Amino acid sequence: MNPLKQQIETLKKEKNAIILAHYYTLPEVQEVADFVGDSLGLARKAAETDADIILFAGVHFMAETAKILNPSKKVLVPDMSAGCSLADSCKAEKLAEYKSKHPGYKVLSYVNCSAAVKALSDLIVTSGNALKLVNQLPKDEKIIFVPDGNLGDYINRMTGREMLLWDGACCVHDHYEVEQLEKMKAEHPEALVVAHPECRREMLEKVDFIGSTAAMLNHIGESDAKEFIVVTESGILYEMQRRNPGKTLYTLYPGQPEHDCVNMKKNNLEKIYHTLQNEEPELLMDEELREKALVPIQRMLEMS
Repeated sequence: MNPLKQQIETLKKEKNAIILAHYYTLPEVQEVADFVGDSLGLARKAAETDADIILFAGVHFMAETAKILNPSKKVLVPDMSAGCSLADSCKAEKLAEYKSKHPGYKVLSYVNCSAAVKALSDLIVTSGNALKLVNQLPKDEKIIFVPDGNLGDYINRMTGREMLLWDGACCVHDHYEVEQLEKMKAEHPEALVVAHPECRREMLEKVDFIGSTAAMLNHIGESDAKEFIVVTESGILYEMQRRNPGKTLYTLYPGQPEHDCVNMKKNNLEKIYHTLQNEEPELLMDEELREKALVPIQRMLEMS
């Protein structure tokens, strides 16, 4: 075993720490994690853990969610600069201003947002549960959906809603090109295409299956097909291949790491080791903000 991995395992036991990692992180990070999942799975795991320390290998808003759910636990972040372009596209002060101009509207926020935005929200959703939760709301509910316009557009089309959509997007998924997908499909005509709903509508219209990272994983495992083109961040292929060794998987941009999430890749073994050893950087949060942000997250967990 890699010496760093051994040292991380030792520190986890000594400190009663748990490592949570997203599917988009590096394979070496996923290997030392106690749980690897999508946003919904990670939120649930954070809510139920009895660890004293949660080290979150993902991006900043994910660690915030863990802290919101665990005020008495120490939440560590390997790299505080690991942000999210989607979360950054919706600032709390701008949302508050927008809300004031739309009285009577509820704010439905994708989990990929800051704690301050969550605190202004009525309900949080993930890409894995959004359709289920939106369908539980009254048909005449007036809704503002933030921050992902692509995901919001997908939800509107699938549910028949007319939610007001924030003009935000993931800089990775939003930049995927239909021309590249057509090129990959020509090269691999037998492959089915799975995609994340953060992609633009014109991309989603060209694929065979749309779903969250967890949904894509399950779909590939259950499908009889042997080849897949995966239209999301390439980090997911590590877990997909581990679960499906007999299937052939292609990322949309093979050999082009510039199309991956820079922030997710900031997590590595060295940072995780030093963070666990020194118990810093630690994510701290104002208690009033935490309590406000907790309400819509709890509602999500109750409705899921």
